[in-house]
Amino acid sequence: MHCPFCQNPDTKVIDTRISEDGHSIRRRRVCPKCNRRFTTLETSMLLVTKRSGGAEPFSRDKVINGVRKACQGRPVKEEDLKALGQKVEEDLRSRGLAEVTSDEVGKAILKPLRDLDEVAYLRFASVYQDFSGLEDFQRAINELRNDR
Repeated sequence: MHCPFCQNPDTKVIDTRISEDGHSIRRRRVCPKCNRRFTTLETSMLLVTKRSGGAEPFSRDKVINGVRKACQGRPVKEEDLKALGQKVEEDLRSRGLAEVTSDEVGKAILKPLRDLDEVAYLRFASVYQDFSGLEDFQRAINELRNDR
């Protein structure tokens, strides 16, 4: 880590703390050349590879907003959506991968959404799994009934 003040390439860590969410580390550093102190924040980045081939950082808010659309008009609380977003992120991070596909994100959303609200699950699945007709809806409904 280069010192932001004198650009010395050698700095010393004097304190390390893990954030409350457990996904970042705060380090207090000192430069042996100029004796100035500074803080760095290290985070693990989870990238999502899109179908188009591009990649972007994972966004819990993007997951929540997508699920919110499927839950319109349903008795789902905002706290439930936030909890679902957290479950999805924890599931993806627990895999230990730096990059996941958008398909994997969609699959990670389906299970907690199914537990939260079956109608919202069907709405989301119909778009995500590209339902083409009534047969696809019927198959999904039959799976829901069989799993009860």
